[in-house]
Amino acid sequence: MTSTTLLLIIGAAIVALAVAVFQYFYKATYKTKRNKIYALFRFCTVFGLLLLLINPKYKQQTFYTEKPSLAVAIDNSASIRYLEYDTQVEDALVRFRESKNLNDAFDIQYFGFGTNVETLDSLDFAERQTNIATVFSSFNSLYRNDVAPVILVSDGNQTFGEAFEYTSKNFNQNVYPVVVGDTLVYDDLIISQVNVNRYAYINNKFPVEVFTNYNGSNDVSSRLTIRSGNTTVYQQNINFSNQKKSQIITALIPANSVGVQQYTVSLQSIENEKNKNNNRKNFAVEIIDQKTNVLIVSDITHPDIGMLKKSIESNRLRTATFAKPAEAIGTLNEYQLVILYQPNGLFQPVYRELETLGKNSMTITGAKTDWNILNQLQTEVFHEVTAQDEDVQGISNPNFSTFVLNDLNFSDFPPLKTSFGDITLKTEADIALYQKIGAITTDAPLLATTDQNGRRGVYIFGEGLWRWRAQSYVDTRSFESFDNFIDNLIQYAASNKRKSRLNLDYDSFYYGNGSVKLYAQYFDKNYVFDNRAALTIKVINKETEDVYDAPFLLQRNAYEIDLSNLVPGDYSFTVTVQDQGLARSGSFTIVPFEVEQQFLNANVAALSQVATNTNGTQYIISNIDQLITSLVEDSRYRPVQKSTENVVPLIDWKWLLAVLALLLGIEWFMRKYNGLT
Repeated sequence: MTSTTLLLIIGAAIVALAVAVFQYFYKATYKTKRNKIYALFRFCTVFGLLLLLINPKYKQQTFYTEKPSLAVAIDNSASIRYLEYDTQVEDALVRFRESKNLNDAFDIQYFGFGTNVETLDSLDFAERQTNIATVFSSFNSLYRNDVAPVILVSDGNQTFGEAFEYTSKNFNQNVYPVVVGDTLVYDDLIISQVNVNRYAYINNKFPVEVFTNYNGSNDVSSRLTIRSGNTTVYQQNINFSNQKKSQIITALIPANSVGVQQYTVSLQSIENEKNKNNNRKNFAVEIIDQKTNVLIVSDITHPDIGMLKKSIESNRLRTATFAKPAEAIGTLNEYQLVILYQPNGLFQPVYRELETLGKNSMTITGAKTDWNILNQLQTEVFHEVTAQDEDVQGISNPNFSTFVLNDLNFSDFPPLKTSFGDITLKTEADIALYQKIGAITTDAPLLATTDQNGRRGVYIFGEGLWRWRAQSYVDTRSFESFDNFIDNLIQYAASNKRKSRLNLDYDSFYYGNGSVKLYAQYFDKNYVFDNRAALTIKVINKETEDVYDAPFLLQRNAYEIDLSNLVPGDYSFTVTVQDQGLARSGSFTIVPFEVEQQFLNANVAALSQVATNTNGTQYIISNIDQLITSLVEDSRYRPVQKSTENVVPLIDWKWLLAVLALLLGIEWFMRKYNGLT
């Protein structure tokens, strides 16, 4: 309370006292003993009203007790059920939830994890893969400023992601791993990993890299075999011992038939081997007889050119070649797509040959583009010629409908450098990205696609794409998202297919441990994306002839369906637009891949390392009660009494108005009762 407020309160008391004395003593007609009581009521009433006008503020302190948080993360992957520990894990969850001591001591949150970490409602042990490292990354953000020990109930068997025993070193909470599974070690042969390219070319040989491991101490022999159907395409004898526990086998497999070919790689089991499921893995390769050749034509040296080649060739179905404009003349027909990087006057013969051949192209412009020439060489775009440059960022157009283009957070990417001036699209075009200058989003295109008389084109009005690829890696720790973005542009521009009102996007095969998603786009008769359509899919298993019908869901500017619940096998499908008479058909294969059945024991060593790294303690699943007791009695996890202090104005005291009204009422009643006016 300030000194000014204190002086006002003292002044209010003096004024209230003066009013009471003046009315009941100085000016009073009848002076009785009751005048002191009247004066007291009048003083309190006047003083209270003046206090409300002054409205002093006071501090209000509230005390409360805050319990420490406790995160219970439970492995919900299929390996738990395969190891036959699902019942024990479910019992452990019930004991955590029903423990009164534990719930009194902690604010408990339950999570299940497999591929991702999610809030836990119930356990089904249906997750097809396990990434334990994501538990630590998620909890580091969630409990950044809290005391929050973690109970990690898992077999420790991870199928993908960073090695969790090392990522736990940067985790700032105590972790108590609960080991689920057999801790005994049995003799076991394992195919831990198979590396193979997704595509191969007809009449070539493609490499297959097989990682094999042995758990045991004896000298054993086995035979590695790779089969396609009933045909053996490769076999090799291999030996293991206590000193030689792993081998990498590289095989060259002939590609003799076009299409999706499924293969099985297996290790012959040894005597008394308990788990034979991890002796076998399936993989698939799509054999193709064509490749997309892309020519990059430029008269300047720029980091974008190297980036384009690297990004394009990340898809093994594509090759990229660099040439000067003069070198490109006479060779354009050897390529499915020509990329014209920052054209100038030297590009005139290139444009003439493209026009003669009716070849598709992608044009990337920038600060060194000669728009005086380019405006004359093509008829699709006109750019106002100025002598100035500017930096622009990209903003996604949600109405872009030419193909499925995922938003890579373009607005957060570094700006591209472009020529200043208005851009006019002189033909029908679909804008994917608009230019953003500072905080202003303009109508000028940054990325647009065209389709004129059967010739497709892509225009990117800015240089510096290499910065986008670098930023995408910083954001996602992978080049894959950006390379897919470039691949979509290449796929569209390199295709000579006529425009269809119903387009499908799907892979020829999927692995059974991943998601199986198909995408579709439907356009009205003006080739504008129609988000009101009802698309359905009919999927038929070619072997069992089982039929699965389902609707597509609308996701932004595409329709999507998730068929991950289908069992492995060969499928044909038909996508139909209801009431429009439009349908498209195709086929795909789901390759069996039960990675969660590859484990025989719990990974005790990795879980023990997590406990050591985080100053926690490791327990086995049968010692849950001991874990609960230890946590409840641990002095590091005591409830903390905290307080909050709020500054409250006196006018918020609603009961003070009631007191003033009551005082006035009593004074009035006493005066009337005693005959005073």
